[in-house]
Amino acid sequence: MTLKPGDIRNMTIAEINNKIIALRESLAKFRFEQKSGRVEKPHQMHQTRRDIARCYTVLREKKNAEK
Repeated sequence: MTLKPGDIRNMTIAEINNKIIALRESLAKFRFEQKSGRVEKPHQMHQTRRDIARCYTVLREKKNAEK
């Protein structure tokens, strides 16, 4: 399931950072599965990369709003 920008905007900066860490770990797991040749859902890798980008975008918005 993809993250929606509205859901991410409701998170605090610390929660977003924790979410990014979790998404990066799952992306590493997907890459490992891809290299070993046993990917069950290859589309999740693409969705995870997009979710990471969404998190970084909202994080940048929040940090710019603080200034």
